Amino acid sequence: MSVFDTLGQLFSYAFLTRALVVGLLISLCASLLGVSLVLKRFSMIGDGLSHVGFGSLAVSTAFNWAPLAVSLPVVITAAFFLLRLSEKGKIKGDAAIALISASALAIGIFIASMTTGMNTDINSFLFGSILALTNEDVALSVLLSTVVLLAFILFYNRIFAVTFDEAYAQATGIKVGHYNTILALLTALTIVLGMRMMGALLISSLIIFPAMSSMWVCKRFSAVTICAAIIAVVCFFVGLFVSFTLRTPTGASIVLANLAVFIVFYLVSRLKRIARK
Repeated sequence: MSVFDTLGQLFSYAFLTRALVVGLLISLCASLLGVSLVLKRFSMIGDGLSHVGFGSLAVSTAFNWAPLAVSLPVVITAAFFLLRLSEKGKIKGDAAIALISASALAIGIFIASMTTGMNTDINSFLFGSILALTNEDVALSVLLSTVVLLAFILFYNRIFAVTFDEAYAQATGIKVGHYNTILALLTALTIVLGMRMMGALLISSLIIFPAMSSMWVCKRFSAVTICAAIIAVVCFFVGLFVSFTLRTPTGASIVLANLAVFIVFYLVSRLKRIARK
């Protein structure tokens, strides 16, 4: 079977079409936000919020509540709390993330084990499943992903200033706290939307890998952002194609595609440095 035949067969399945639409939008959102998060050394916020998201999704499933309706406000609240705790509290950065993520993960597993058990729904939140995407999930994901993209474009200049030099941005009149809050809010939305497909254990890779890969070969913020977006979209499509062809887990296939690009870009960067000497 040729590549084109496989692609035609891939698009013939409704659940794969839903996964493609949602996945491309979420990958794009995660990569754009990831550039700022990585540069601000706050990239692991994605991992922390994904664990909070898993905890809330596990609890909502255990009590038969609407998963997204519960997890969205919980993760957004956790993002605000994490930001404030890291900025003004005695617990800083990675310690704050580890504290909140481990606690939320433990709460989710504990409550799930005491009620429904670690069933298929719970495992899909932990490891991801494209079969978990319903038409309602797709509609909500498209709507909120569009909001994230429009907000990033609208506040691009402010996010750029806050990312590189908060002190200078504040001196020029930019309300740094507000834009850090916006960044945390957009990240929370992206994490919750992506968990259904990528899982809590892998969703943070969509934030970290494209940004880190593009930084090997690009130096300007705009170039890094565009390159990261392209990498994220291509790697998602390749990962989905490999998953469909080889019957491998979708989330893991997408992460491995990102890992391959990261290694290639790293080697290209090293070769450029050697050529300059």
